[in-house]
Amino acid sequence: MPQKIPYWHVDAFASQPFGGNQAAVMVLDEWLPDDVLVQIGGENLFAETAFVVRDATGEADWELRWCTPTYEIALCGHATLASGHILLQRDDGERITFRTRKSGILEVVKAGDGYELALPAIHTAPGEYPEAVALLGATPLEVWRNDSRYNVFLFENEAAIRALDPDIRGLGALGTDQFICTAPGDSTDIVSRVFVPGGGVDEDSVTGSAHAVLTAFWAKKLGRDSFTAHQASQRGGDLTLRLEGDRAWLGGPCVTVVEGSFYL
Repeated sequence: MPQKIPYWHVDAFASQPFGGNQAAVMVLDEWLPDDVLVQIGGENLFAETAFVVRDATGEADWELRWCTPTYEIALCGHATLASGHILLQRDDGERITFRTRKSGILEVVKAGDGYELALPAIHTAPGEYPEAVALLGATPLEVWRNDSRYNVFLFENEAAIRALDPDIRGLGALGTDQFICTAPGDSTDIVSRVFVPGGGVDEDSVTGSAHAVLTAFWAKKLGRDSFTAHQASQRGGDLTLRLEGDRAWLGGPCVTVVEGSFYL
């Protein structure tokens, strides 16, 4: 008999279907082998599939891991929000915590008609990345980087962000970096586009981890700790951002578009 795994397809950071970023959420009784988790991610073909198992340590409510179609990653925001959405709706809760292997304890809480997600605030510093700049198709005003392969490229305005036409194959050859292009927004405080071709995602729809970077980055630029954001991908998504100590709080709604079973 095949194993039957509960499965949900969620559009995260979206108030209606076909927007935001797609994620699969799968609730397991126990962890499957690592290679099987990655194979399931490849079968789903979303940017990330989230897997949750009840946390036996008592440190959090659930353990959480994420897989792209090709490998396991250390942090994913939108699939964490999607997981919180499913489990809070299923169990009629207000707050849920997740223990992760490389990103500590993450938290999702209900907030109005949506949710807020607490991620570690990710800091960058002024730097240089001429190899990447040459591939973006436009020259940024500033480049900020860190040792965790997050790269921020600041542009003048939203029009410049929307006009970007980078060399995706060239960026992919630089490794699994996130290339986060951002500027002041027209109808939101900030706008961004995020490219991760080395990680199998040419342009991401709405990127939680990138906004953990942008929350810290723009808090310095704007001189305040809360603001609104739009990721100008084809699907698009809107977020609220708030810096609180060492945590970046990302807010937005979720929509469940598929509920069923995955047979393994």
